[in-house]
Amino acid sequence: MKKKTSKIRLLHQYFNYTGFYNFIGNSLKKTAIPVIIIIVGLYLINEHVFTIDDGLEFLTQEFSRTSVLITFFISETLLGLIPPEIFIAWSKKTASPIVNLSILATLSYIGGILSYFIGKTILKISAVKKYLEIKMVKHLKNTSKWGGFLILIGALLPVPFSISCIAAGMIKYPLKGVVLFGLFRFARFALYGWAIFNVVT
Repeated sequence: MKKKTSKIRLLHQYFNYTGFYNFIGNSLKKTAIPVIIIIVGLYLINEHVFTIDDGLEFLTQEFSRTSVLITFFISETLLGLIPPEIFIAWSKKTASPIVNLSILATLSYIGGILSYFIGKTILKISAVKKYLEIKMVKHLKNTSKWGGFLILIGALLPVPFSISCIAAGMIKYPLKGVVLFGLFRFARFALYGWAIFNVVT
């Protein structure tokens, strides 16, 4: 027990010293603003344009299940361009909400793994490598310092999971770490699914 306590204390000191906690705090602050804007925007649309339920109903009726899932998969593989919460809400309006939510979580996880290999492949293209090294310099440094914990944060919190995995691939972080820590992506979808399913009728 003493050894475990000592290790936890050392880990805490390391994270504190390297700025891990500050990074998490700043990331949450940065994501809080877009989340608030989205919530306010959705509220205004729901009140003055059309109800969210009508919008999701339209999405379900006008677009096939396959096209929605493909769009989600591409988004989750390429930098998380579309908030996954939209797709989680969509799954609630389908005939099999739990099944589709499970598929979304699996596609998001696989998308992260593919992002890792994209990160590794990018290293072979010098022009793209230089561009991303400039654009992602902070994320690359953080991944080098914190590795799997940063992937875990990307899997759980509203931080693009794909970017964390691309950075891991670029620094040649072990694949098994991405595969293991990425599993927390399923926990995120379960929690968000539970919350959104209780809001969407």
